[in-house]
Amino acid sequence: MIIKEIKEKNIWEDFISKCFEKTFCQSWNWGRFNEMMGDKVWRFGLFDNNELIAVAQVIKISAKRGKFIFVPHGPVILKGDKKEIIKNFLDYLKDLGKKENVSFVRFSPILEKKDSNIFNELKFRNAPIHMHPELTWELDISKDEEDILREMRKTTRYLVRQGEKNEDVEIEKSLGEDALKEFERVYLETAGRQSFTPFSFDYLKKEVKSFEDDSQILIFSGKYKGEVVSSAIIVYYSGIGFYHQGASSLKYPKIPVSYLLQWEAIKEAKNRGCRLYNFWGVIPESVKNHPWAGLSLFKKGFGGKEKEYVKTQDYPLSFKYWFTFIFEELRKRKRHL
Repeated sequence: MIIKEIKEKNIWEDFISKCFEKTFCQSWNWGRFNEMMGDKVWRFGLFDNNELIAVAQVIKISAKRGKFIFVPHGPVILKGDKKEIIKNFLDYLKDLGKKENVSFVRFSPILEKKDSNIFNELKFRNAPIHMHPELTWELDISKDEEDILREMRKTTRYLVRQGEKNEDVEIEKSLGEDALKEFERVYLETAGRQSFTPFSFDYLKKEVKSFEDDSQILIFSGKYKGEVVSSAIIVYYSGIGFYHQGASSLKYPKIPVSYLLQWEAIKEAKNRGCRLYNFWGVIPESVKNHPWAGLSLFKKGFGGKEKEYVKTQDYPLSFKYWFTFIFEELRKRKRHL
């Protein structure tokens, strides 16, 4: 097996399209986004007898807490022995990490939890934080719309119907900067209410820009009497719709704008031929008093099922890793996550 850097977008995207388990974090355009944010990005392919069997998009993260090599929701594997594939990428990235003067390699795998033993055997350790969802909620949207509605929680279905009947509720789809500014306004309100650190407007703008040329992203604006009170950024990639960024106001708590917005985003995914709608991260049922408890309940009301991935994994390369570990552990506790 050998690893080569892939520099042709069509080769990369054609391969991803053949793989079942994937997210937009391994898309060519997510790499483009990270490049726009100033990060170094590599796209590596693992070849077995000249056949491409797995890929890993790799990002060098340079942050105050430390420098590291990161594989977001990867590697993406088409065929072959998972452990052997991950070991090949790890060995390659250990050498790259030393050349890039980073203190560790971090994988955020999309392998299911039962594959955790692979990382244990390769001497990884659980990371103190996750970078992308380790527990996600997926909805099969290959069914008819009426079947999807029927399988929603009764309350959710009722609120979607109420939103459809309310003439003062309107859902718009756009890629304009005005829509993004409205998203940011509601997003900052949401961040203050839920005590999380919001992404900057520059970050959001570049995320939209990186996907818009391929028509893979939309901003949904939910309005009540002309005022945006709910908004979401949805990524449509390789047969899956992703609810990546969301925001809502509590100004009109009895008006179900957010419910209708999600339903319109799901219908858009169906119209694009998507097989799944991914609500992104949720919290485990066993966790109580979590800042995202209400949001998780909202997402699960639309029907679907939980999918749990292997926890984010770190492979230390130097003693400096422990400074990052302590920093991230303290930040997680401060945020009550």
